Amino acid sequence: MSQALNKPPTTDELYRGYPKRLAEEAKYSKDRLLSHKTLPDSVPRQRGVRLPPDTSRETFDEAIAALQQELGKDNVVVNDKPLIDGWYLEHPNTHDAFHLVDQEDLVASAVAYPGSTRETQAIVRWANKYGIPLWPISMGRNLGYGGSAPRVPGSVVVDLGMRMNKILSIDAENASCVVEPGVSYFQLYEEIQKRKLPLWIDCPDLGGGSVLGNAIDRGVGYTPMGDHFANHCGMEIVLPTGELLRTGMGALPGKDGKDNPTWQSFQAAYGPYVDGIFSQSNFGIVTQMGMWLMRETGHQSYMFTFPRDEDFPAIVEAMRPLAQNRILGNIPQLRHIVQELNVTGLPKSHWYDKSGPIPRDVIREHSKQLPIGECSWVFYGTQYGDEASINTQLQLIKATFSSIAGTRFYLPKDLPDDHYIHSRAKVCSGVPVLRELDWLNWKPNAAHLFFSPITPTKGVDAQVVHDLNVKLHEKYNFDLFPTLCVAGREMHYITNIIFDRSSNDEKKRANALMRELIASAAAEGYGEYRTHLLYADQVAGTYNWGNGALLKFNETIKDALDPNGIMAPGRNGIWPKKYRGKGWEILGDENEKAVGGGTIAPKSKL
Repeated sequence: MSQALNKPPTTDELYRGYPKRLAEEAKYSKDRLLSHKTLPDSVPRQRGVRLPPDTSRETFDEAIAALQQELGKDNVVVNDKPLIDGWYLEHPNTHDAFHLVDQEDLVASAVAYPGSTRETQAIVRWANKYGIPLWPISMGRNLGYGGSAPRVPGSVVVDLGMRMNKILSIDAENASCVVEPGVSYFQLYEEIQKRKLPLWIDCPDLGGGSVLGNAIDRGVGYTPMGDHFANHCGMEIVLPTGELLRTGMGALPGKDGKDNPTWQSFQAAYGPYVDGIFSQSNFGIVTQMGMWLMRETGHQSYMFTFPRDEDFPAIVEAMRPLAQNRILGNIPQLRHIVQELNVTGLPKSHWYDKSGPIPRDVIREHSKQLPIGECSWVFYGTQYGDEASINTQLQLIKATFSSIAGTRFYLPKDLPDDHYIHSRAKVCSGVPVLRELDWLNWKPNAAHLFFSPITPTKGVDAQVVHDLNVKLHEKYNFDLFPTLCVAGREMHYITNIIFDRSSNDEKKRANALMRELIASAAAEGYGEYRTHLLYADQVAGTYNWGNGALLKFNETIKDALDPNGIMAPGRNGIWPKKYRGKGWEILGDENEKAVGGGTIAPKSKL
């Protein structure tokens, strides 16, 4: 049965599901997206089980049997079934749903489902015994960055979300919680509502991801607590040897065997602050984490529109003092008007039926028909506090943006109920949603890839990165969808590259575009804050001050903590000694060559 005919699961039925309040939206979103699909749900696999490097089938079978004995047979599953890309809430944990190379390339040999920290430790010790690489995931929903795919094909994916999905505590007075990796933003929000607590969560654009996983990958949200890793407090970590570590105040034992009462109150504790080395790294498996929550407050979302493409640097210059003086209440977004077309959920063919990027004059003509009218840039913001303070803040913001001729201001009440501003208003008040999936209807079999450099909040810097994007998207024949997440001194310039994963040509062009974007931005002094696993080596290599001092430092830590090299080799460009310099790094056009029958493989044996 095609997945398009299946009702997606609720959180009551499956921890990965959606809350009942979004039942109609989830069904509509799934059915509409899959209605554009021309690919079958799955095709016969060309290979058998993808074995771990330098592991015979006999050794693999022996190892799997031993792990099943430890965890239970149902909790260790060999990856010999059809590969199905699925849908956002029914995504695979065996490969990348948005595969940029062949679907069978970056695949797991098996998936293990620990139910506790103790079982996670058992998996790690097992991996050391058999020399099998692990690839831990929380829920695998970092779509656009590689999803669940292991960087080393044949690794065993450790899916922490399936059975480790408990909210361990919510402290209303302290405005904090402790969660396991499988707790989604949907799940945490619904529990807070069920308990009628005056607390907010901070969520990213989509609510189905892992609270813990997003934080340790340094993801962002849109309330004043939008820097997720900055608002974590205390972690429990299984190290690559199987030993257990607690960071922050958790390193101090509590009374009568309980957790220390200050574990979620103070981040650093005593001595070096080590938490950072476990973000965007492969130095351990985080099995629980404390997160700070926001006190419920008044709020008002709004938007500004700006008429001309060339207003871009002036808009950035206007935003900077507002952000640095903390007048902007949250982490706002500045988006190009083309984003207003694709968040309608209508396909590109509705707006433009020719090949090639949609021309600027066509975008402008269509924008005239939108509720906000003809414009080039759209700013979404939210202010917080009581009514008087919000009104004062808005007057200051209006006065600043009014220096740009033709600027218009809107509140949610000024726009139709189906306008995107209402989704932004929910996200910016801590309510997780699904609306952001709509832009995937832009192409059939749509997948996406993020290019995410950091720029200073200065017009001249932002213009350099924007111009690079415009030039290279035109060169490789892709539509440009830029979104800037704005802070006082920096902006995340996030480019969403949407491609048809059934097209080898589009995959090759997307790979080439991404490689050139990374190299060109780095040559101007701008680096990515996060990237797809296929470009981790290239991005890590751009941070090469001092003859690559940072990467060497990371490798020194890696070798000390993971002498057998079993923990997520290659994640974020950090390779253990066992793999390093043996052909696993992707630094050229290997991705393009792997599309259509090639393979991402080492150039020499381990």
